[in-house]
Amino acid sequence: MARVNQPAGRKSGARRSTRFDARPLVLFLLVAALSTQLAADDWPEWRGAGRRGVWEESGVLEVFPSQGLTIKWRTPIGAGYSGPAVAAGRVFVTDFRPAEATRGIERVLSLDEQSGRVLWTHEWPVDYQGLQYASGPRATPTVDGDRVYVLGTTGVLLCLEVRSGKVLWERDFVRDFAAEIPVWGMSSAPLVDGPRLIALAAGRPDGKVIAFDKLTGETIWRALSSTDSEPGYSQPVIVESNGTRQLVVWHTAAVAALDPETGRLQWEQPFKIQMNSPIATPVWQPPHLLVSAFFNGSRLFRVQGAPPSAELLWKGSSDNAIDTDGLHALMTTPVFDGEHIYGVCSYGQLRCLRAADGSRVWETQQLTKEKARNASAFLVRHGDRFFINNDRGELIIAKLSPAGYEEISRTHLIEPTSDPGARRELKAVNWSHPAYANRHIFARNDKEILSASLERP
Repeated sequence: MARVNQPAGRKSGARRSTRFDARPLVLFLLVAALSTQLAADDWPEWRGAGRRGVWEESGVLEVFPSQGLTIKWRTPIGAGYSGPAVAAGRVFVTDFRPAEATRGIERVLSLDEQSGRVLWTHEWPVDYQGLQYASGPRATPTVDGDRVYVLGTTGVLLCLEVRSGKVLWERDFVRDFAAEIPVWGMSSAPLVDGPRLIALAAGRPDGKVIAFDKLTGETIWRALSSTDSEPGYSQPVIVESNGTRQLVVWHTAAVAALDPETGRLQWEQPFKIQMNSPIATPVWQPPHLLVSAFFNGSRLFRVQGAPPSAELLWKGSSDNAIDTDGLHALMTTPVFDGEHIYGVCSYGQLRCLRAADGSRVWETQQLTKEKARNASAFLVRHGDRFFINNDRGELIIAKLSPAGYEEISRTHLIEPTSDPGARRELKAVNWSHPAYANRHIFARNDKEILSASLERP
């Protein structure tokens, strides 16, 4: 309770009034409550702050307008799969401009959040020879205060000044660490942890994961061998169990936990992934850690103890993307909600599993509409519902429960423009995770990036 001081100049022994005018205090509390209710948030990295895929803003619409979303701005950009990041009134996104054969230019762009005007760009040459889906960067920029960190497809890591785009430091994983770039390119967004910037670098022989000084780019530690397995395409995350912080790295041979300060291995569980394709981000619901792969299905671990260890609770029995038993996620990071797990399977089936044993409760094709290989959607929690963008360029509001899929609203968001590599009804897909910030959605394809209002009328 705040202390109320006696007004200066009161004479000792004078009669004190017991009346108190509460109106100013009530007004102050109402304004404070309204300010809290309408608090806005940035989206500074992959899947938002903490990489949790949770959007916590209030003042967001309940259903989409019948005429579609109000587009605030559109800005032309080049090709790419990377999602945008939004922080400090700016939007950061990367793209690719082809030149000849497999060569071209990758860029990072800084745009004004309110107008979409390009504030600055920085570019570097690339050669995509030997890469699959060779049409742009994959990793979402990571914003940390006055710096933004960007990882290109061929292993160029940049630290740039947010305001000006000035390069503060640069590392090249191939040149500096003898990395071998995997066939689908470098895809794991760099992760800021205190004074460190942690990246899956594929350095050889012992630099699959490297921590850099985030201010200077100097190497702090290297961990895990790259001579026996590739880094994969999943995103590193930091979790905390029993007071111990753990850097979880899901690579092509195992799920590993490292001490983020030293790189020391805390625990490791083998999980050999077909076609070297772990992609979905590990999901943490204490004390459980879930990973799910396109061919090899899902595994649930219980992490406990000090020092920490991981115990495999269950795993799927199918190693086939067609004949699936539980959940075989590709790009879609699953959702762990209480006693149930929700995710998009290998052919676009939205499924619900029992967390206790991985058994299926229900499935529906309604979210992605067509049963097609690699069909996907990205799930972001907002209160008791989810905002979901599917690869048809649609945005959906839905509720997920053990009783089933409840669709609330659906609208067109952006044109799908990327080659899916397999037969699809719309001939193209949109495989980029949007950003949700300040009651807007920021989405991109191979032609443009846009901002659309999600503010409640």
